[in-house]
Amino acid sequence: MLNQLTDAFASAQQWVFETLVVPFAFWAGSGNLLEDGFDATGWLLVGVVQIALIVGVIGPLQRLWPVEPVRDRHAIWVDVLYTLIHRLGLFKLVMFFTVEVWLTDAIGWLRAHGMRTLQIDQLWPGVTDQAWVSFAIYLVVFDLIGYLVHSAQHRWHWWWQLHAVHHSQRQMTMWSDNRNHLLDSVITDSLFVVVAILIGVAPAQFVALVAVSQLLESLQHANLRWHWGRVGERLLVSPSFHRRHHAITLGHEPGTASRMPYGGNFGVLFPWWDMLFRSADWRRGTEPTGIEDQVLAGRDYGRGFWAQQWLGLKRLWGGDQAQGEAAANPTRDTKVV
Repeated sequence: MLNQLTDAFASAQQWVFETLVVPFAFWAGSGNLLEDGFDATGWLLVGVVQIALIVGVIGPLQRLWPVEPVRDRHAIWVDVLYTLIHRLGLFKLVMFFTVEVWLTDAIGWLRAHGMRTLQIDQLWPGVTDQAWVSFAIYLVVFDLIGYLVHSAQHRWHWWWQLHAVHHSQRQMTMWSDNRNHLLDSVITDSLFVVVAILIGVAPAQFVALVAVSQLLESLQHANLRWHWGRVGERLLVSPSFHRRHHAITLGHEPGTASRMPYGGNFGVLFPWWDMLFRSADWRRGTEPTGIEDQVLAGRDYGRGFWAQQWLGLKRLWGGDQAQGEAAANPTRDTKVV
């Protein structure tokens, strides 16, 4: 089944590349970039499929089982812009020609000087090299890295200044996953690229891993009153579990006086890591979302794309006095059950 899907996607990618990309590249005098254009075509197709599923499947579900009514359509449209930038490959394309080139060259240099790559799919020949087995292993490894990165985004003060862009959305929907500061995205994307290279993830596997993860994260951020039940909640992150992570009352900011001073429910796909590291909060996520000083002190995190990016940089450069005051004067103590 996995091989059939891979073959179908490869055929579609080849058709779009030969029919649209190649003629355009020669017309634009960029025939020397055709190899890179083939990779970009793959990311574009993945994004189109994702957006089609978001609109056609998750959208109707949000209208049937919403947590809250839509109040701020402007904020949602800003999130749509973030989604288009990330899912249709624009951000990935810029990364590919800049940061990822440097990372690949650097790791290539280290390999030439004796650094070995851990080929996880070769750990058990005949088993781990099967497509679906290696995919599952890589997915779990990536999810562990995602948990560690996400918890660091809340724990490290400088990183939180950037990650706060994501949490400033008070009207969570299926579009909210990609609302991130671009510098934050550069850092996290670079980390995952390095991990992928070091553990031997094939390019096609990497695309599939990113696609599956992103689609599930869109579901988790949806304005959807869904909970998987006592057993299911411990197998896969639900919209309810992740909305609890975004709750104002949970205390995301470093230094917040609560039993979970950096927040909780950091799991990206699986709640196993939250269970292992004791950061899981199993209460249903139905309360308002946002950041404490945004709601109580009226701190401005920006209404539009460029305002959010600029204010994130200002916080990173040290303009975070208001947040420090909010953390020093907590108004509640979060209890975990």
